[in-house]
Amino acid sequence: MLQQYSGVYDPEELSALGKILDEAFAALPASMQTPENRTELAKLVLAREATSESELATLRNLMDAVASAA
Repeated sequence: MLQQYSGVYDPEELSALGKILDEAFAALPASMQTPENRTELAKLVLAREATSESELATLRNLMDAVASAA
């Protein structure tokens, strides 16, 4: 599980967060894949990182549902 945010991420945490961001962004319909939406997704991922890994999985599932509905 990812550690609570301390202001510094280790390489493993950055890799995991980057993968989550990339997967969530790729799950968006092409029309929603804008730089602004990528920034907002990054903010969501970082905000959820401080809570729990299960919430990140929930975010990933939500993004999959958005992509399926489009």
